[in-house]
Order: sequence, then structure tokens, then C-alpha cells
Amino acid sequence: MSYLQASDLPARAAGQRFRELVARGPIVQIPGAHNGLAGRQAMRAGFEACYLSGAAMTASMGLPDLGIITVDEVCFFVRQVARASGLPVVVDGDTGYGEALNVMHMVRSFEDAGAGAVHIEDQLLPKKCGHLNDKKLADPRDMAAKVAAAAHARRDLYVIARTDAAASEGMDGAVARARMYVEAGADAIFPEALYSAEMFREFARRMPGVPLLANMTEFGRTPFFTAAEFEEMGYRMVIWPVTSLRVSAKAVETLYAAIRRDGGAQNCVEAMQTRAELYETIDYAGFEALDATIVKTIVPEPIG
Repeated sequence: MSYLQASDLPARAAGQRFRELVARGPIVQIPGAHNGLAGRQAMRAGFEACYLSGAAMTASMGLPDLGIITVDEVCFFVRQVARASGLPVVVDGDTGYGEALNVMHMVRSFEDAGAGAVHIEDQLLPKKCGHLNDKKLADPRDMAAKVAAAAHARRDLYVIARTDAAASEGMDGAVARARMYVEAGADAIFPEALYSAEMFREFARRMPGVPLLANMTEFGRTPFFTAAEFEEMGYRMVIWPVTSLRVSAKAVETLYAAIRRDGGAQNCVEAMQTRAELYETIDYAGFEALDATIVKTIVPEPIG
């Protein structure tokens, strides 16, 4: 697959393809892909959608996830992940980057960049990771207005409303907000930072017929559940938002320590993707074949 060839491009919009995945079932497994290479790896592993986390994007830029980055910066990531993977990309839209008009601008920008879905949350800026303390919530009517604005702006984009209310307003508050957001035009609901199977089941029981997204992030409030367990609890989608970045960052940390210690990376070769494996992942040969003026690359034999 190459984004350079029209014949390889999806015939239908990313939003349409994502909507069909959710409706078709089983539960849509959506790994985080923090850049284009990770997106391509997700596609090659057999996933049918991937997720672009605000926390992963900002961390990859050396910044905290506090609502600092802009719509245009996010679009840079959306384009590369959508282009490299060909998958519908679910994008973290934070608080919508402002009020109604800003939300509409975000939706149009993300959809034009290739996104299949977006979620927006009912926090106030400066926003925080949903699993941290001291989150400040927006008035639910203001959030509903943002959801309605997103629904008006999209062509095919799947709109997911996230509520962080369970931590401060309890299950009743989270459910009341979620119902308001569905009435405003949300396609699905993302209840953030639920911390037990009982909470996940209760939320699903009280939102019958509404597609729900579960967040399986590490080092947060949610215990580890599998995709099958989330599906049994009533959820149609599950994300692993920052997992790929965490694994990659830990590997790089280990590498840099080894170079400092050993004066080189010679003791880390077994942990590396080989040149041949990387070229296969990014379809190096396929791109070369599109231009007959490029002599076919011969991968050098490993030394030692």
C-alpha cells in the first residue's frame, strides 16, 4: 500500500469506515500510534483502526499533556498516521481548542487531515490526564454545545463525547452528562477513569444502545482488562492510548544508557529492528518500484 497511488487509497471516507467497524462488531481494538511508523506497524499487525493520543503526541514533543499544543500541530500527526497506515484514526481532541467555532474548526481540520473519529472532553483548561487529580469540569450545557457544534461541522467524522465526571460527580453525574451529550449529537460516549468492573458495567447498563469506548491505559485508575472483558461489560471500542510511546520511550532510555556505558550501541543490536525489517515495514521496495529511475536497493549483509 502506498498513499502515492490513487488505486491504493480507500474508496470511502475514514469516518464511514470507522462507523461501520463499530456497528459491525466485535469490539474495535484501537492501539495508540504516536507517529506514522507506529501507525504502519499497527496496520501490519492486523488492527483496523488506531488512536492518536494527546498525551502521546505531547510527550513525543517533550511536553506535558496540559492542552498546550495547537490544532495545526495535531493535524501534522493525524496526516502522517493516516497516510502511513491507511486506517481510520481516532483523534484526541482534548477540550475542542476553545468554544463552538473553535470546535467546528478542529473538526474540519481533523477530517481534512484524514481522521476517522474525534473525542472531546468536558474539562476546562488547563486540562489534565483523565486519571489524574483536580480535574475542573465544564458546565454540561457548554459541553453539549460543543458536541452539537462538532456534529454540525463534520461530514463523516465519528464524534465521541468524553466525560470525566465520574471522579467528582459520581456515576449519576457522569450518566446525566453522557445522556445530554448523546442528545446533542454524539455518536458514542467515552466514560473516563472508571476504576472497577462494576463501574464499567453500571455505566453501560444505564446507557443502553449507546456505543461506548473504554480506555485501557497503564499506570492509571483502571485495572487491566482485556478487549473481550470490556466487550462483555458492554463496550464497543477500547483504546490503549500511550502504550506504544511508553514501550518506545523505555527502549530508547535503555539504549542511551548503554551507549553512555559501553561507548556504543554494539550490545543493543539484538533489541533493534534490523535494516531489512524496517525497510519491509515502511515498504521501501514498493516506493522504489514506483520510480523506475531509482536503482533497487540491496540491503547490506550484517557485519560481525
